[in-house]
Amino acid sequence: MNDTKIQWHPGFVAAMNLEFLQNKDDLVFVKEHNLNTKPLAIDLLVIKKESTEEIFNEIGKVFRGHNILEYKSPGDHLDADVFYKALGYACLYKSYGESLDARKAGDITVSLVRDAKPVGLFRYLEENGYAITRHSHGIYYIEGKIPFPVQMVVTKELNKETHAWLRALSNKVQNEDALRVLHQIPGLNGVFEREMADSVLSVMLEANGKLVTNLKGDDIMYYDTLFKLLEPKLPMYMEAVIEKGRNEGIQGTVDILKELGHADSEIKDAIMGKYNLSSERADDFLKNPPVQHA
Repeated sequence: MNDTKIQWHPGFVAAMNLEFLQNKDDLVFVKEHNLNTKPLAIDLLVIKKESTEEIFNEIGKVFRGHNILEYKSPGDHLDADVFYKALGYACLYKSYGESLDARKAGDITVSLVRDAKPVGLFRYLEENGYAITRHSHGIYYIEGKIPFPVQMVVTKELNKETHAWLRALSNKVQNEDALRVLHQIPGLNGVFEREMADSVLSVMLEANGKLVTNLKGDDIMYYDTLFKLLEPKLPMYMEAVIEKGRNEGIQGTVDILKELGHADSEIKDAIMGKYNLSSERADDFLKNPPVQHA
């Protein structure tokens, strides 16, 4: 499916809320916090109400009073310029306090969150004098000439049991990861938690079109839970899966007919009749390069 249409960032905010449920009364989550009147916004700002409160989630062990999180979806790049931009956001956030030095540099942290490890960025940082240490599975601390504590969170490396919500924000979700998310739903209390779960599940399903069908044979109880929770949206997801399969079938027909030497006009007439296509839609399939068959 087209990654640009998937609402990754709302799913990320929802997943972070669920990650920190143990501290939900101690933290304030501000999504897309505007730095000023211009269109500069932090993906997620997490503010500790009391500096002495202990954060139970290991992602929050680095947290101070003001915590800036920059999220990159699976299709986004995370390179040196993005790294420095995140630091720039932190500098701007520090400078926009209500009075001089109201926000202390030592009270601000930066977290970069991404599905896969940014190997190129890590290489660049090490070549330029930064030290990268793994704090725990999927969590790397970056140290060097930086005024703030910085960590990189690689979601697919996180512990499968304790970070199911963040691991679900991927376009390569496995059945076992999806089931771990579904297993946690019965334990959620209240409308807010269910809404956050709905947001994460929506992203997971949209990014992994065949997941609903694949889950049916694994755990019927949680498959039913999934359908009940997302019943209003499931027709849209299933339609997308069916349409994808239909398109692949049409394209396969076109490719085979081309290999057999049929003219485009003959192929067009054939697929318009068989698949009830418009002339314009049939032309789209004819324009695609043929798939090489084994």
